[in-house]
Amino acid sequence: MREPFVSVVLAVRDEAAYIALCLNAVLVQKWPAERMEIIVADGESTDGTPDIIRALPGNERIQIIENPRRNQAAGLNLAIAHALGSVIVRVDGHTQIAPDYVRCCVEALEESDAACVGGRIHPVGLTPVGSVIAAVTRTAFAVPGAFHVSRTARYTDTVYLGAWPAMVLKKVGAFNEHLPPNEDYELAYRIRHAGGQVYLSPRIRSDYYGRQTLRTIARQYYLYGIGKAEMLLAYPRSLKARHLVAPLFVAGLASGPLCWYLGGIIWLIWLVMVAAYAMLNLGFSVFIALREHSVTVWLAPVVYLVIHVCWGVGVWVGLGRGIIRSLRSGERVASPVSEPLRGHYVTDE
Repeated sequence: MREPFVSVVLAVRDEAAYIALCLNAVLVQKWPAERMEIIVADGESTDGTPDIIRALPGNERIQIIENPRRNQAAGLNLAIAHALGSVIVRVDGHTQIAPDYVRCCVEALEESDAACVGGRIHPVGLTPVGSVIAAVTRTAFAVPGAFHVSRTARYTDTVYLGAWPAMVLKKVGAFNEHLPPNEDYELAYRIRHAGGQVYLSPRIRSDYYGRQTLRTIARQYYLYGIGKAEMLLAYPRSLKARHLVAPLFVAGLASGPLCWYLGGIIWLIWLVMVAAYAMLNLGFSVFIALREHSVTVWLAPVVYLVIHVCWGVGVWVGLGRGIIRSLRSGERVASPVSEPLRGHYVTDE
């Protein structure tokens, strides 16, 4: 049977540092070139990203469209609207996919009959600090989601990047542009709510060139926290126990002065909480040092603390903003209308 036509979609803005690495990996996929298109939605980059794309060998296979809203979700939606494929495969501008990435996505869709498939995220560090950040974010103590830590194939709640039959996105709608940077989780939630499944396959491999400094990782996880709060306000039933850990930890830390003032058993409980966190933090940090054969273990506890505190603070800020906005105007995050999902989704053309 002939391979399905695949549309690889990207939404980028100011990705000059990685875009050549990213698209070269897409261009050499072990998939027939005549059965694949590449669509890049550029969010008005100012660093020459489109010029780099146009200079790549094989650039005639890449279609660049404009994304005036600059928002990643909006860019992906524009690219999906232009897509002709029966399978949509998402790639990010700072990701280098494996040579068999597209093939593994299509095979996982066909074998699992899932409505969305994807792989693990594999962060890569390019600097000493970036290497510690990458090692930290590959542990369950930092980010307990399955696509960060699972090494086995499984049905789960969300995956990194994602690949979908085009039919699925037509039925449930594409990305919600009002929920950055949680638009991927929100789409996966709508797919599951409509009756589809999300499948994680370790065979779907890529490298993610993420944040390389403490300042940028702090901002990233703060924004993740805000996005998660918006998601929870829009979909309260999407709440999972792991979503509560960082916000409760931040609330616990903030209550320190009050607990000290009250004294007694309350102060003791607070001290036990802080001690337990410190022990877990140091334990995972030592584990990282042994696994990575690194002497930068001294920085890992700081990275863990930055991720947990910034994500937790972001959740509280996002909840506060969302509640105030709702009280003032009654406005809520709108969700695309979904149709029920049933049956086999991938079709040959």
